[in-house]
Amino acid sequence: MAAGKGRKLVIVESPGKVKSIASYLGGEYEVEASIGHIRDLPNPSELPADMKKGPYGRFAVDVDNGFDPYYVVDADKKKKVAELRRKLKDASELYLATDEDREGEAIAWHLLEALKPRVPVKRMVFHEITREAIQRAVNDTREIDTAMVDAQETRRILDRLYGYEVSPVLWRKVRQGLSAGRVQSVATRMVVERERERMAFVRASYWDVEGEFTPESAGQHFTARLSQVDGARVATGRDFSDAGVLTGRGTVQLDEGLARRIAEAVVATTAVVSDVQEKPYTRRPSAPFTTSTLQQEASRKLRLSSKNAMRVAQRLYEGGYITYMRTDSTTLSDAALTAARSQARDLYGAEYVPESPRRYEKKVKNAQEAHEAVRPAGDRFRSPAQVAGELRGEDFALYELIWKRTVASQMADARGSTATVKLAVDTGIEGAQQVEFSASGTIITFRGFLAAYEEGRDDEAAARAQAAEEERRLPKVSEGVQLEVVRAEADGHETSPPARYTEATLVKAMEERGIGRPSTYASTIGTIQDRGYVFTKGQALVPTWLAFAVTRLLEEHFGNLVDYEFTASMEEDLDRIANGDEGRVDWLKRFYFGDEATSGAGLRALVDDLGEIDAREISTIPLGEGMVVRVGRYGPYVEEVVPGGVDLSTGEVAEGAEVPAAPRRATITDDVAPDEMTPAKARELLEAAADDGKVLGQDPATGHDIVAKAGRYGPYVTEVLPENAEEAPAKGRKKAVKAKPRTASLFQDMDLSTIDLDAALRLLSLPRVVGADAEGVEITAQNGRYGPYLKKGTDSRSLTSEQQLFDITLDEALAIYAQPKQRGRAAAAAPLKELGEDPASGKPVVVKDGRFGPYVTDGETNATLRKDDDPESITPERGFELLAEKRAKGPTTRKRAVKKTAKKTTKRAPAKKATAKKA
Repeated sequence: MAAGKGRKLVIVESPGKVKSIASYLGGEYEVEASIGHIRDLPNPSELPADMKKGPYGRFAVDVDNGFDPYYVVDADKKKKVAELRRKLKDASELYLATDEDREGEAIAWHLLEALKPRVPVKRMVFHEITREAIQRAVNDTREIDTAMVDAQETRRILDRLYGYEVSPVLWRKVRQGLSAGRVQSVATRMVVERERERMAFVRASYWDVEGEFTPESAGQHFTARLSQVDGARVATGRDFSDAGVLTGRGTVQLDEGLARRIAEAVVATTAVVSDVQEKPYTRRPSAPFTTSTLQQEASRKLRLSSKNAMRVAQRLYEGGYITYMRTDSTTLSDAALTAARSQARDLYGAEYVPESPRRYEKKVKNAQEAHEAVRPAGDRFRSPAQVAGELRGEDFALYELIWKRTVASQMADARGSTATVKLAVDTGIEGAQQVEFSASGTIITFRGFLAAYEEGRDDEAAARAQAAEEERRLPKVSEGVQLEVVRAEADGHETSPPARYTEATLVKAMEERGIGRPSTYASTIGTIQDRGYVFTKGQALVPTWLAFAVTRLLEEHFGNLVDYEFTASMEEDLDRIANGDEGRVDWLKRFYFGDEATSGAGLRALVDDLGEIDAREISTIPLGEGMVVRVGRYGPYVEEVVPGGVDLSTGEVAEGAEVPAAPRRATITDDVAPDEMTPAKARELLEAAADDGKVLGQDPATGHDIVAKAGRYGPYVTEVLPENAEEAPAKGRKKAVKAKPRTASLFQDMDLSTIDLDAALRLLSLPRVVGADAEGVEITAQNGRYGPYLKKGTDSRSLTSEQQLFDITLDEALAIYAQPKQRGRAAAAAPLKELGEDPASGKPVVVKDGRFGPYVTDGETNATLRKDDDPESITPERGFELLAEKRAKGPTTRKRAVKKTAKKTTKRAPAKKATAKKA
């Protein structure tokens, strides 16, 4: 419906909010979406020709004149901006209803600058999409908060300066195309430092004894562990340093022999209860979710990545199910407190709700962005059972998690008692005469909030141990009572290296250090994976060797930029700017040009005075024993810098040792994590690389040896040509060229250890001539990068299996070519999954596998799945969301050269801003 004169135009960020908000506001309002940011700093290459040599030419920011930015409307948003301008012509008022955080405030300001409205403008903010909240928001508007806009703009310029100054150094000294970032580089350093700790870790072994005991008068058995030997505490894993040294004071480290002797002596005697203690047990509920704790718990309980958790939360927020999901606050409104308490009382009983509401006061760094905690939307919460018919899959699971956490936060403490029993045993062993065993058990007498929710833990082993202890009931015994020893066994243990970060623990660590903000955690973790600095192994985040090289360069030459405290202080400074306590220009001057008052060097001085950087040394990671890892242009490899037979300290060559003329090298395969790359592993790779492969036999036609090898990209077979073998000169060439050996990859169902000569010769015979068509054009069967296919001139058709390369007949090939050519595979594959009817188009939506990966389609609109979307587990809601985003963006058009864009660009004019009106 077209907007009539006098209708009020409301602009939100996301298309997902439009329908709900429009229904709550009524017919006098028209709601449209900007689909995120509409303007940004252009790349310097995209600047108009007359500006490329001016002050904006390097960064699109004039650093010498107040760090004035030059903005352009994004190419894919010009159509949207033109549409909003048309809508605005017929509007009587403009409501800017973007999110109430820095990014949302900046989007509102950019809309104001780009649309240049001639009607009254109001800033409308809300934290949940319910009828009451939207109607309150439209009647309680404010002006744009220019201090928050300044903070966002400072952050954007800061990131541009950081990236454009530091990234080129990485290109020159490590590898072309790398990037550095204010938060991503620090997060990468955290992951690298944890891996360094694992690489330097020295395992220590220790033993203890577990016994099973029972009172002679009862049949209740319980286990206890050896805790003391002759008054000294028995060492456990936490008593050892990362270097494998015992650091615990007053502890004794048991070896296998002593542990076994103690076990044998204990089982042959009786134990006496030496001490019994019982203490009250109280456990309090966790606070409602902030952004970071939501991401952590979604990772632990639902196995959602940070990016996926935020994406699902965004859908729930836009659907009116939860409040705004980007927040540092643990506060609940009075209405939310009442809703949570009444729901807990109705579901669990009055005794499960404390007399007064629980208030979780967390110090929030930026009060302007300190909304409520993430909670179910509305003044009365809908229970999971009430939304079960509307939400499915991940959406339902995350809503249920948020609902449980919110309700549990207003419930009573869990109560019980913890009993500890100590048992004395006289072994008669020299050096271990008197030993003591200990056992603890907790009895929960009142579950309280545990009836609704229990927070997950990152250490699964510790979580299981705690759960076992809380469910353990010890027998009632008193001091002096003798116990029968049912069994006693010696157990050996090894200390474990520090656990790698998971997404949940990295988010937690970043929050504790003050690095980044809730809205940036998911994108930061996604960025360091997309840039090739980190990969996942299970749930663990593992740094690549490339990350080691980049981190070392930044640590040695840009130490401040990856310093944890410095990065956290920058976040605090941005908060000060957002609160109006500091000026944007003064702060950027100190960051870029330096601070004369403190003699602190700015970013420009750091880059200008780098001095000599030894690129080879930066990209070298020592392993020890004469082995190093180097990060080369084509990937990491191991190199033997001190050959076997050469003394590491003196360089002397042992008698009879053979020293190679050039250092031995071997490519590091992707399945080897940095902490697994020991000197022994390095030697293993070098030996494998030196192996010329397994000779399968000789080709009867040529007499050449046929060899099977393991390569970087998988197993393959090849022929060994005589030295100086040449090919006949090609047509148009006078000289012969050096001959290339025939090479072929093994099929997926072949094994390097079992392949024989016949199979290898068949592989080397490819491509195979199948025959010719009626016009005499030759058809060949070939194995390519994307699988097996037929080729006739320039026309290629995919085959369904590798075996067809040998089996397909000419008639079968001609039949394939007789079919109309289809994009991708020759035959349309069945959908990977059916998602149901799209609510917008009413057509069935399916997941398909395309040439460039899986995608969803309703037959008219196609949308590629994102990196974190699993084709097998994607929910219908996620599929509909992707299609809606694609429709909102409009058809993709090729980028054309723009001759003149000055009219569609804007320089930042701070002086035009209105005075900020605090919310």
